[in-house]
Amino acid sequence: MSNKKSFVLRIDEDVYKALEKWASDEFRSVNGQIEWLIDKALKDAGRRKKAEKSDRANDKK
Repeated sequence: MSNKKSFVLRIDEDVYKALEKWASDEFRSVNGQIEWLIDKALKDAGRRKKAEKSDRANDKK
């Protein structure tokens, strides 16, 4: 079972269309693209360590 948190996100229509195109170009869903962008931003800002993602994957086993 997934331990992901769901929430509502209101976003400008033009921004959504740009995200949708970008996600399609990278073979992701819009949701997947947003998750990837947030994860990358957190890592780049030093707010999330790269090992945390692999640690979570190991916790699911």
